[in-house]
Amino acid sequence: MADQLSAALSYLKQNQSRFLDDLKDFVSIPSISTDPNAKADMLRAAEWVADQLSRLGCQNVQILPTAGHPVVYGEILAAGAGKPTILVYGHYDVQPAEPLELWNSPPFEPTQRGENLYARGASDMKGQVVITLKAVEALMRNGGLPVNVKFMIEGEEEIGSPNLERFIADHKDLLASDFALNPDTGMIGAQVPTITYGLRGMAYFELRVSGPEQDLHSGLYGGAVHNPAQALCELIAGMHDADGRVTLPGFYDSVRPLSAEERAEMALLPMDDAFYLEQTGVPALYGEAGYTSNERVGARPTLEINGLLSGFTGEGVKTVLPARAMAKISTRLVPDQNPEQVHQQLRQYLETHAPPTVRWELIKLAGGSPSVTDIHMPGVKALYRALKDTWGVRPLYRREGGSVPVTAQMCQLLGIDSVLTGFGLPDDNLHAPNEKLHLPTFYRGIEALTRFFSLMGEG
Repeated sequence: MADQLSAALSYLKQNQSRFLDDLKDFVSIPSISTDPNAKADMLRAAEWVADQLSRLGCQNVQILPTAGHPVVYGEILAAGAGKPTILVYGHYDVQPAEPLELWNSPPFEPTQRGENLYARGASDMKGQVVITLKAVEALMRNGGLPVNVKFMIEGEEEIGSPNLERFIADHKDLLASDFALNPDTGMIGAQVPTITYGLRGMAYFELRVSGPEQDLHSGLYGGAVHNPAQALCELIAGMHDADGRVTLPGFYDSVRPLSAEERAEMALLPMDDAFYLEQTGVPALYGEAGYTSNERVGARPTLEINGLLSGFTGEGVKTVLPARAMAKISTRLVPDQNPEQVHQQLRQYLETHAPPTVRWELIKLAGGSPSVTDIHMPGVKALYRALKDTWGVRPLYRREGGSVPVTAQMCQLLGIDSVLTGFGLPDDNLHAPNEKLHLPTFYRGIEALTRFFSLMGEG
């Protein structure tokens, strides 16, 4: 096994320029899943992935339809029943590139400047898909893959994966595996290998408050009619207490507490309060009392107001008492919270606190469950060693504040946990103009996953 790994690592160095050419080819495809005019390019990207899988030596390569964009599947099962089966997740779709005038080079014409490759999708996540493919290739060309691997590469992640849950439910037997490898997270820094072991879930709502049948003259009716905008603001203000805790009834009842081991690991992360102040530009930080900023954004639940709309907001003066007001509200959830439970908790809060002077309507727009992976499971331990051997330093563990719904879906539907990794950096400009991928980290990422698959083959 050591000889195979050595040969595979030599193969990586010999083929770096070709790997970069393949990445450039992939990111040149404008596979924008939200654009109805990009269906041909979406299919072209799916075909590109399928062709790569076939070149690797995958069997049963298929472009499987969904109600939206297709899922690409392929498998390498030659290692046999005694070896683990790993389900590799990824996505081939990208965000829109607008505003185009803010790009320093065309978003779908990959351009190398210094150590970075600039293109839409270079980091999120076509670069991560290529990293995984090339790690598998290195082992396949040097003795064969020592584990079984299945690939599930979807085309709708950037629009919320609306058809993926149904796809997984309909293909349970095809996707059956021991655990999933999801390289859709990132690193804290180029010299700081990182393992993300927890992701928050989400429940997203629209709250509508109404009063009079139409907008009123504030001079004629103000003081006699409860302003819906004011009522909405009063309701929102009451959703947190003075310690920054969410006041929805029962909101914390099912929250899994942080262990001493987790708090110790999170304390090692190189992001202190000064980091958050510098990154955000706020005059002071805010949050739930009794927790560090790292713990608040990664391992504690939150409630945030994402948008407010009411009344007159144009230039000049209009003395109006608005008939309606609306707020977009999101909650980030941690194990063992449930989006539907939070929906009912918010509804109960409104039933208790909304005044009889207005009407209200609560609409649930989206929801996804949180996930957490045991850092002592074999897949995480193998990743830890692979990252350490590649970077020469101890990897750090973190729980990320964002949401990746597929991890919870695979846990619920397939009964498997996910090993989360990725080699994007905080300054990669994800979803923004001038998205980039740091090429030295790209090559190290391929090496790390080559080591990972090799270690998993050793058991």
